[in-house]
Amino acid sequence: MDIRTLEERLHVSPQIRLEDLPSIAGRGYGAVISNRPDGEEPDQPTADQVRQAAEAAGLAFVHIPVRGAFPAEEVARFSEALETLPGPVFGFCRSGTRTTFMWALSQAGQRPADEIIARAAAAGYDVSPLASQLQG
Repeated sequence: MDIRTLEERLHVSPQIRLEDLPSIAGRGYGAVISNRPDGEEPDQPTADQVRQAAEAAGLAFVHIPVRGAFPAEEVARFSEALETLPGPVFGFCRSGTRTTFMWALSQAGQRPADEIIARAAAAGYDVSPLASQLQG
């Protein structure tokens, strides 16, 4: 698995397989957030399948699908999940980018924009297109 750290509480990855969930639990994660909508690719597991496998591995699971836009309500749900789920939290989508964008937007006003952009860049993700939205 390609796991990248955005902060101590949140690590992100591209799409996972159902059989990865016991390993994710074994690495000490407490919860999984999926930002990938069902049906983007024919071979991806559904959110319900991921939920079942996550719960069977002892992980909490939240599905917040993102399709192109990042509505404020979904960012708020992501922020609340990140604050309330048992951690550390493992987030994923197709490439990890949507999860990183959701994290970046959830941090706006809480961290300086430059820090958010730098943390994402250190993990290999470019959130600079969000720079104006990240200003507190």
